[in-house]
Amino acid sequence: MTRPALRTALAATAAALALLVTGCASGGAAPAASGSDAPAVSDAGYVTPGKLTIATGETAYEPYVIDDDPASGKGFEAAVAYAVAAELGFDKADVVWVRTSFESAIAPGPKNFDFNIQQYTITDDRKQAVDFSSPYYEASQAVVALKGSKADGVTDIAGLKPLLLGAMTGSTSATTLEKAIAPTTAPRLYASNEDARAALEAGQIDAMVLDTPTAYVAANFYIENSLVVGQLPAAGVPDQWGLLLAKDSPLTTEVTAAVDTLRENGTLEKLQSEWLGVFTDGIPQLQ
Repeated sequence: MTRPALRTALAATAAALALLVTGCASGGAAPAASGSDAPAVSDAGYVTPGKLTIATGETAYEPYVIDDDPASGKGFEAAVAYAVAAELGFDKADVVWVRTSFESAIAPGPKNFDFNIQQYTITDDRKQAVDFSSPYYEASQAVVALKGSKADGVTDIAGLKPLLLGAMTGSTSATTLEKAIAPTTAPRLYASNEDARAALEAGQIDAMVLDTPTAYVAANFYIENSLVVGQLPAAGVPDQWGLLLAKDSPLTTEVTAAVDTLRENGTLEKLQSEWLGVFTDGIPQLQ
């Protein structure tokens, strides 16, 4: 299916889920503060006084950002970013978006953003170079394969072990592959998910591991003739995503407090259901 078709599907899904949440909820989450009701914003610690500078990927992918346009507020991470901004006291017009690669943002050194949101897993190793907020999402990992391949029809971990598998190097997907599957054939690790996808499409690997929402979108909209084989157990590797900040940022405490508030008042759960629910439901668990 083409990207325009994907946009149509995502928009329809989001609208339907929004109606479902509105119709079924016994009480809505408290709205995030904005405008005159927002807390006063201090200029201390911000890249640009009076503005909130948020970074995301050089290409931001669905369902986290729709149409590679984070300023629209559409997509799970774009929506989370604006909800955090509101909690910090910023109007939407005062949010500035910048782009970074995944690796450059997580490297030590000064940052050109106040926080970065692009599916960063919180790890102790990364905390040596950057700060994280508390988690805004915890993802599972899943296996994607081409239909008719060796992985098609596999129903358990044992069936994956002898296969040639791939993932992005340094990612939770790669770690989960190693620990949850423990393949008997050394996996192939790639610089990006795009490289792993190209290897899968070229028949160079039997299957690849991605976080589950991305796996669903990849199998249904990006990788022709593919399927999601199933979800993997965490295997002691929780994939909790946090907002990334510069090391020892003066904003880390208040950004974390904003995320905690959104979790406690139900906003994160609502946004997860709205943007990600359809991408995780119904995918079998591999044991």
